[in-house]
Amino acid sequence: MPSVRSSDDVVLFSEERSEQVVTRSFDATPDARLREVLQSLVRHLHAFAKEVDLSQPELDAAIDFLTRTGQKCDDVRQEFVLLSDVLGMSMLVDTITNRASGSATESTVLGPFHMVDSPPRQLGEDIAQGRSGEQTLVTGQVLGDDGSPLPGATIDVWQADDQGFYDVQLPDRVPQGNLRGLFTCDEDGRFRFRTIMPAPYPIPQDGPVGELLAATRRHPNRPAHIHFIAGAVGYAPLTTHIFVAGSPYLDSDAVFGVKESLVVDFAVVRDGDMVAEHAMPVPFRHTHVELRLRSAR
Repeated sequence: MPSVRSSDDVVLFSEERSEQVVTRSFDATPDARLREVLQSLVRHLHAFAKEVDLSQPELDAAIDFLTRTGQKCDDVRQEFVLLSDVLGMSMLVDTITNRASGSATESTVLGPFHMVDSPPRQLGEDIAQGRSGEQTLVTGQVLGDDGSPLPGATIDVWQADDQGFYDVQLPDRVPQGNLRGLFTCDEDGRFRFRTIMPAPYPIPQDGPVGELLAATRRHPNRPAHIHFIAGAVGYAPLTTHIFVAGSPYLDSDAVFGVKESLVVDFAVVRDGDMVAEHAMPVPFRHTHVELRLRSAR
């Protein structure tokens, strides 16, 4: 039987013509951006399979891996975000999205643990709520990219404890919202809160992503950090971290999130005036953070 051909002489599916046949199946997609993305995905995916000579058992294993990744997701665990993180895709897309940041603070990944709403808190409040750990004061200011203060800006903060756990990982021992807070800055865009020093920690290893790291002899650890999302009217929201200077894993973060500008000192403070002003014990740790937002215009 002769080959069936289309009007422009493209044969039915074959190894040689697979990209052409499949990309053309999306030609009628009404959304131009969706059509562009899907057709590019097909071209790269088929080229990848041919480059590595992908076998049927390997494809079956990949489908099983992705199926189990989805099954591991729930209200407090996002295994697909974790997979995107360890493959560097989260950081790549973040970097592409924010490549024209100018003088704005550099962004980094959201991470897999921003899964619950942070409780509103007053400036100066203790987000650790009595948890043990090295007492720490974080002060800062939210500014526009021209350096002007942004009154009433908001900051959402969350972090791990001194053992490397988030509240959602210890639901039977820690109240939800512990080491999280949503703050409204003052008329000068300033904020402050008390907390404890975060510790480095391993990302979850009890799912498919952990299997991937083990199979490739990659460690699962992240350096110590505190997460921030800052926002203000007329400005693009900023998702970033501050990383503790001297923390292990700064040069090998499992999710590639570290940027040099985000590594900050947490100084040991014994100054009596600061102790009295902020009702801190002696000694305590302190860091000051400037968060500069890009204008949305």
